[in-house]
Amino acid sequence: MSEPGMDGRLEKAKLSYERAVFAGDIGELAAAEQDLDQVEADLALARGRILHARFLHDRREDPRELPLFERATDLYRTLGDAAGEAESVFWQGCYHQVVRDDPGRAVPLLRQSYDLATAAGNRHTQSEALRHLGIADHAAGRLDAAREHLETSARLRREIGLLAGAAADQVGLIYIATAQGRLDDALALAEEAYATAEACGARRIMRQVEEARDQIRPPAGDHGTGSEGTAVLTEE
Repeated sequence: MSEPGMDGRLEKAKLSYERAVFAGDIGELAAAEQDLDQVEADLALARGRILHARFLHDRREDPRELPLFERATDLYRTLGDAAGEAESVFWQGCYHQVVRDDPGRAVPLLRQSYDLATAAGNRHTQSEALRHLGIADHAAGRLDAAREHLETSARLRREIGLLAGAAADQVGLIYIATAQGRLDDALALAEEAYATAEACGARRIMRQVEEARDQIRPPAGDHGTGSEGTAVLTEE
């Protein structure tokens, strides 16, 4: 049996209240509180994501974003929802990496998120954490590690049908291949990523592919390393 959605949980809480008030039956109140904790956690995570999307658009930090992700993490952890905890911890790491430009705080959270997601079998969050770990490696000049993380993220995203996300990962792989002098690989990645993004209607990723393609130069030139560190995740 599938779990009730947010509206269903709110209706159950209302009925539990009515039974307690009118019939003196308080047996369902604990379950109702747990349902409301789940609703609150999901809502906090969703609101935090919306604020993050606004940041990606206008680059203005909203002080509400991080507390929303932290609140979601606390609630998911209390509920024993490992998949939810993995996702909310990821978003904390993403916030510190993208909004605050603080890899020292971001990377441990991203690693924790990946471990939680792996234990929960949550491949979507695994791919997100791997992508951002790859971005951190790329920014630090660890190109082999960055390549491994982004390739694994792209594979997971293809497996779960998140093709625009896979194309976004390939943008980073284009920059890495260019920096390593693998120009044929970079061109092939650009062709594949553009076609995938175009098929998904991911216009922002298409523009990023074009920007990355423009950086493909002979090894003696400027390879544009580090550009992926500011890549926008359109699926977030």
